[in-house]
Amino acid sequence: MTSATIDFPVTDDRRFIRNLITTMAIILVAGFVVQLALGRSSFNSPLIIHLHAFAFMAWIGITLTQTWLAANGNLALHRKLGLLSMFWVVGLLILGPLVTISTVQTARTPFFFQPQHFLIANPMTMIGFVGLFAAAIVLRRQTDWHTRLQVGAFVMLMGPGFGRLLPMPFLPPYAFEIAGLVALVFPAVGIVRDWRVHGRPHPAWFWGIGVLLAVTLLARLIAFSPAGEAIYNLATTGSVMNATDGLAFPPPPGPPPGST
Repeated sequence: MTSATIDFPVTDDRRFIRNLITTMAIILVAGFVVQLALGRSSFNSPLIIHLHAFAFMAWIGITLTQTWLAANGNLALHRKLGLLSMFWVVGLLILGPLVTISTVQTARTPFFFQPQHFLIANPMTMIGFVGLFAAAIVLRRQTDWHTRLQVGAFVMLMGPGFGRLLPMPFLPPYAFEIAGLVALVFPAVGIVRDWRVHGRPHPAWFWGIGVLLAVTLLARLIAFSPAGEAIYNLATTGSVMNATDGLAFPPPPGPPPGST
């Protein structure tokens, strides 16, 4: 890792990482804005959904601020905000699974996802995100690793953004995987850029890609196993989804109120 740090100039990388994460953040936010503008999303949701939305949108802001501070050389404030980010990630790790469970229990799973798979895959994605984020913190003094692992962590959260921009009703039974894996375009850009600028791709890109692929595959394996069925039954006990088939796709929503 030491030789990798020497071969990859810090200043040039920070500017590239800033531009890459800024693009990712714009796509994430755009997905939610587009759905809201089309009337497919509304603010008529349970409180936990609003808390989840605030926490994750704030995380986008924190990540953007961190990358811009680093690119502009304000490392003192970057480090201070980094302490806040570690506590914020704990909140995300709690809210993410809670919202997923609530969504499944209240029959709000999007109709292009199987509830049992959705219940398993969402928390697995969060675990991948936290793992890459933790690795980036551990390697924070090795800036070449730190910055690229942070991109990898952010990639893990891109599924909801792309899922609101892609034609999801046409993508089952692999809609969840497609929405998440399309974000691999960003580490691919990083690999190409490193090859052109540094003569070789940084290994951190492949760690990020590997975690996303592993989590995606493991989530499907668990979801379609007896263990996945047991988790689904436990999560839905006492809810409106009790004793339902977790691998059956929910019916699509009906026409908007007042339509003919």
